[in-house]
Amino acid sequence: MPDQSIRHKSHRPPMPGAAECPAPVSPRKLLLAAGAGHFVEWFDLGIYGTLSTIIASKFFADGDPASALLSTFAIFAAGFAVRPLGALFFGPLADRIGRKRVLAIIVLVTSLSTFAMGILPTHAAVGAAAPLMLVIARLVQGFAAGGETSSAVTLLFEYAPANRRAYFTSYSAAIGFVAFVVGSGLALVLTAGLGEDAMSAWGWRLPFLLALPLGIAGLLLRLRMQDTPDFLAMQEAGEISESPTRETFRTARVAMLVLSGIMVIKGVGHWMLQSFMVSYLQTTMNFSKVQSFLAATICLSVVAVAVPLFGLLSDRVGRKPLLVGGTAGTLIVAWPALQLMSFDNMPLAVLGMVLLGLPLAAYDGAINATMAELFPPRIRSGAIAIPYNVSVTLFGGTSPYVATWLIGATGYDFSPAYYLMFAAAVTLITVLRWVKETTGPRAEAAVAA
Repeated sequence: MPDQSIRHKSHRPPMPGAAECPAPVSPRKLLLAAGAGHFVEWFDLGIYGTLSTIIASKFFADGDPASALLSTFAIFAAGFAVRPLGALFFGPLADRIGRKRVLAIIVLVTSLSTFAMGILPTHAAVGAAAPLMLVIARLVQGFAAGGETSSAVTLLFEYAPANRRAYFTSYSAAIGFVAFVVGSGLALVLTAGLGEDAMSAWGWRLPFLLALPLGIAGLLLRLRMQDTPDFLAMQEAGEISESPTRETFRTARVAMLVLSGIMVIKGVGHWMLQSFMVSYLQTTMNFSKVQSFLAATICLSVVAVAVPLFGLLSDRVGRKPLLVGGTAGTLIVAWPALQLMSFDNMPLAVLGMVLLGLPLAAYDGAINATMAELFPPRIRSGAIAIPYNVSVTLFGGTSPYVATWLIGATGYDFSPAYYLMFAAAVTLITVLRWVKETTGPRAEAAVAA
């Protein structure tokens, strides 16, 4: 990691009487402060998907396990359904009151709602009230998540040196994968240590309960941060938008539509890899819980390491080559990757998951900087949040449900691969037709006419 301090680089000469530039911030402290809360956010969201098969047995009546799993994924999708509302609230709010304050609010709300899931009574105790309470907790969690990625990416982008923007912003995605690694790794350790019976009886609650102390730590780290140089410069110059939402829809409609298309593969690819594949290995490919958690932990560890490396590459060769390569790679490997998981061979199953993960890592190396470069600082957080969350809601939150439904409806174990290929094709066409290079000597306007 570069060891130089990051200083305020205003887009204009200092105004007479302006406040002094913020003190230098070391990259290590920046990534720790921004990443700690992001880790909490995605650990909280991911643990639900990782433990989906256990949640299905706890919150729904005994009967058809496939129907219970579909219901669990439906509740998972419900949390995404409110994310656009959270985006409309938190995204523009970060453009008005600052990235730091909004990120602090978000991590607190998320950790409390996740902790609540860990103390909910089960269906055996309270009947139909159990899934209802689970839905409420997921809705609160999803509302908060609507502003997390846009605010975190904006903060990292606005602090990053101009020649390291993809690298710095890629840590947002990498930390998300690390959070999933910790979640699946914790599930693996608890299942192996407690045994499957104890894990199913009460051990599943422990990761959810861990959300509260993690959230408090993330909150403290975020409150100690200073807001971004771009936001402080706008604040000092009196250039904060009075109505970021109205300005966003008036000036950035085309760019937001393009971003929605770019996000399709992120929604489907990420949530299939992070949430669906664990249950897929167990229920469709007949691996044990321990084997499934282990495969997910290995795969997501590889992806977490690869994302910043692809970020460095994007800063050298541009955004578009990584976006094209990542989506085209997903289109090519989706079906062979699922085929590898069907051979009742653990190393081949891990290889299949890694094959799915690496093209997504390449895409993630460039996407966050691309998002931020589409919009000016006045509306950046809100303009990212709205299309990002609409697309991820439509295609991401529903992807575990759709993938599970496809298998049941078609009787074809590899049918989820075609949904993944569809998502990759949509994003690839969007990138090739409408996205221009945004960095380096070939940089143009971000969105083609």
